[in-house]
Formats: sequence, C-alpha cells, structure tokens
Amino acid sequence: MGASAGETARFPLVLGLDTFGDVTYADDGRPLSHAQTIRNVVEEGVLAEQVGVDFFGIGEHHTDDIPMPAADVVLAAIAARTTRIRLGSAVTVLSSDDPVRVFQRYATLNAISGGRAEVILGRGSSIDSFPLFGYDLADYEDLFEEKTNLFAELLKGGPVTWQGKTRASLSDQDVVPHTESGPFPAWIGVGGSPQSVVRAARYGFSLMLAIIGGNPARFAPFSQLFQQALEQFGQAPLPVGVHSPGHVAETDEQAREEFWPHYLEVIRRVSKTRGFAVPTKESFTYETGPEGALHVGSPETVATKIAANLTALGATRFDLKYGMGGLTHEALMTNIELYGTYVIPRVRELLA
Repeated sequence: MGASAGETARFPLVLGLDTFGDVTYADDGRPLSHAQTIRNVVEEGVLAEQVGVDFFGIGEHHTDDIPMPAADVVLAAIAARTTRIRLGSAVTVLSSDDPVRVFQRYATLNAISGGRAEVILGRGSSIDSFPLFGYDLADYEDLFEEKTNLFAELLKGGPVTWQGKTRASLSDQDVVPHTESGPFPAWIGVGGSPQSVVRAARYGFSLMLAIIGGNPARFAPFSQLFQQALEQFGQAPLPVGVHSPGHVAETDEQAREEFWPHYLEVIRRVSKTRGFAVPTKESFTYETGPEGALHVGSPETVATKIAANLTALGATRFDLKYGMGGLTHEALMTNIELYGTYVIPRVRELLA
C-alpha cells in the first residue's frame, strides 16, 4: 500500500520530463553532432513548456553517445526562452563534483529563471565522471555522504563552516549568489538503496525514485521508509517522485516499434559495465505491460500506468525519462507534444 490520500494531498501533482541528451539521429539513421544534439535538447525544453509540462530535467553524462556534461548551461538556455516550467538536473553526479560549484551553478540558474531551479543529486549509476575528474570508485560512498552533507549546509544560506576529508574545509565562508527566496528544491535520486532513502530524509531532501526495471510497486516500502525517517529526524513532510523511462506515440504498436530497437542497442551496450541483462522481446513486453517499469505506448496507456504507479507508491511527482540513442528529434518532439497535450491532462483526470 502507498501513502494515504491525506498524506499525498499535501503536495501538488507534478508531471515532468527528463532527458539524458542522448545523441539524436537523422532520418537516414546517421548520428547528429554533439552540438546539434545539445541545440535539439534546448528546443525540446522550450516545447515542453508550450504543451504544459511542469518540469524539465537534464541528466549529467560524459560519453560520446550522451554528450551532456554541463546540464546547467543547457537549462539556462531553456530558462531564457521560457517563463513557467521548472528546470533542474536529473541527476547531478555530486560525488565527482564540488558541492560549492553545484550550489553556485543552480543558484545562478535559479536567478536567471526567476526561481524555477531544482537539483536532483545522485551518486552516479553512470560512473564515467570518476576517472575524468580523478576520483577513486573505492571512495564512492564516502564522497557522496560528505558532499551531500556540505550541500545541505550550503542550502541553508548564510556563511558556511564545514570540515571534511574530500575537499578543503570552509570557515565562515560566504557563498554567492544568494538566493532571493530561500533554498531551491533539492532531491536525492535513489535507485535501490535504503541507506540513500534515510540519507535524503536526514538532510531534508525530497526523494526521487529512479525505477528503470521490474515492478515499480516493489519500491512502495521506500516511500514508507522515507516518511518514517522524516518523522524520526524531525523533518517536515516532503514529496516523493518517480523517474522512469518511456516513449509516447500515437498507438501502443508504434511506440513499441520506435523504442524497442534503440532500447535493445543501448542496454546491450551498457550491460557489460552495468551488469544489466540484455533484454529480449519477452522481457520488453513485460516491462511495457502494466507491471513493468517502461512507460511505452499510446497516451492512454502511458497515462493509466503513471496514475497507477503514483498511487501504489504514494508519490505526487512523475518524470518520464524520454529519448533513447537512435531516435530522431522529430520522434522526441512528438513524444513531448503527446505527453503534454494528452498524457498530463489524463493523469490529472485519473487522480482527481
């Protein structure tokens, strides 16, 4: 069972989109340049606002097929062309970054956007940034714990005094820019670790469940653990969100046909380093069905699944991770349009 209706009603329903900025492809199957891919993501973010999406997030990656190492810069470009949509990371790999710089970049984005910035912090399930910036994977846990601790201090505003092992200590240090109206929202992305759930509660960060495979309902205990931990730490109630991959097209068949070959190729490529099982047609059918994690299908199919999962998990936010290396910019724009125009109103209707 998820949280009761009374518990979830405290927070508004938020329906967003996340992208990793996978290289977009031309109609002839040719990959576009990194530069064009990044420009395409800006256009996608602008369209997301136009069709009524609540939030647009960009995940940090450092590879040839996902050239998105500076999400905040891309978000700032979107901020300059939008007025309403909230903008944030999905996720920022805090372990291999400097919390002071992350705070400064998102406080700057918050200023540019007029208070629309958010940050989702993660340890990094993609670990490309560790060798790039000279971090040892053996320090994976310690880096995230200490840097989350410092980030929580920075969010409080005012001069910061902090000591740790992973970076230089701070003594009564003023960190600019100051935010206009209190801290911007911060979330911790969790993929399966109860310790991460408790950590989010301890620091007063909202919880974002990254559900990329299997039955989403199995994450319900995490939502309950989060609410219990918040109470134990004396923190105010905070929202729970869900981030899951998917693809929306006019019909279920079209969505699956467009998504499947690229999904297979991407998972096959990362399976060696991430330990994922290479999907089969059967496993894909399960994942796109009512009990799987992939939100692939027509607007009605995707909306029904989102509403069911939010209810099961006691969550009030859903971010569809759209896009997959190999899809065209046109397919992604159609996905965004259908999501904003049909999926979002239908989810609101189902949960009203």
